[in-house]
Amino acid sequence: MEFGRIIISENAMNSENLQDIIHSNISVINLMREEKIDDDLIHNDALMSYYLDYYTSQYTQGNFSQFVFNSGWNSELNELIEEGLALICAEKHLELFKQQSKKVKLLSSVKLNKFLTGKLEGVNPTRDLLNNDAFFDLDENLAHLNANFLKTHPDLEVLSVDDMFAVIEEFIGHEIKRE
Repeated sequence: MEFGRIIISENAMNSENLQDIIHSNISVINLMREEKIDDDLIHNDALMSYYLDYYTSQYTQGNFSQFVFNSGWNSELNELIEEGLALICAEKHLELFKQQSKKVKLLSSVKLNKFLTGKLEGVNPTRDLLNNDAFFDLDENLAHLNANFLKTHPDLEVLSVDDMFAVIEEFIGHEIKRE
């Protein structure tokens, strides 16, 4: 049985900072994973938002090469990100992602493998080839688009922290130890 809801805390929903909405979703997913709930049972759009935030933070911290390196260039993840960018209407970011993905696909498997198993720092022509600062110039704010997507989602439930735990505990069938 799938957990058919996206849960956000009341505090996050009422926050001035849209990133709090994304972080609330991430916290719920991390908690569910800690409780050994399989990703297949977590709401698809909640996961998609989670991975869009991962992509955004990787790109922001270390450009596209860091995303490729740290994600291991996972085709399933890349599909989710592509779908997610389309779903939140981040057309410019979607175009850039597709453009950047082509660069990776044009690498030989040997070169890609060497990049993924090597070091990101130091002299690294593959890293330099994969980086693209255009991301920072796009006039689409991924965090805002992602948060607004969650805020307006038909399966969204805004709950107090205690109620969030209660709903998840009911789903998993046991109490969660809180720190």
